[in-house]
Amino acid sequence: SRRHPFRQPFGAGGNPMERTAPTPSAGTRFEVHPLTPERWRDFEELFGSHGAYGGCWCMWWRSTRREFEKRKGEGNRRAMQAIVDSGKVPGLLAYLGRTPVGWCSVAPREEFSSLERSPVLKRLDDLPVWSMVCFYVAKRFRGQGIAEALIGGALDYVRSCGGSWVEAYPTPPKETPLAPVSSFMGLPAMFIRAGFVECARPSRGKLVMRCRLG
Repeated sequence: SRRHPFRQPFGAGGNPMERTAPTPSAGTRFEVHPLTPERWRDFEELFGSHGAYGGCWCMWWRSTRREFEKRKGEGNRRAMQAIVDSGKVPGLLAYLGRTPVGWCSVAPREEFSSLERSPVLKRLDDLPVWSMVCFYVAKRFRGQGIAEALIGGALDYVRSCGGSWVEAYPTPPKETPLAPVSSFMGLPAMFIRAGFVECARPSRGKLVMRCRLG
């Protein structure tokens, strides 16, 4: 299984450092850490009794639709915990001090079985990409740059694991702001600022963007 040796925050360029959020103040800092067994309780605290959204526990892209509905809630929580306990890192947690405030799911694309079967977000080519498929930020901490801190941390994490390409699937903005449940895969602007470029537009509601890690 894929294990990660680091127990430190990730920052730009692969150096351990804190990510600085642009708002609400320049002094606000977030640390980003891989989700490992010792951080499981923090993940549960962040996701709360509803498992983020509707008992998801970030298993949407890791399950068949039938499996997801059958396990919704407690079953999905146990399925995610089993992944973490196996030694795999399914994503990253953002912290403000000791408080978990945000989440990003990132892993090699083949670990997201539902993504691999998607007729819309099918593979563009044979490159060994890592996929960023989900963001969740605690309600009272939204709008403070946490998602962008997580993107930066994810790029550093993938680089540290030997990855060269990271892929994302943001939702293009509309005239009215998207609800969090409709934008959980991110928005194009935040990936553009992190160095991603658009590679495909497979539908009106989805882009495929990539970042090559130097």
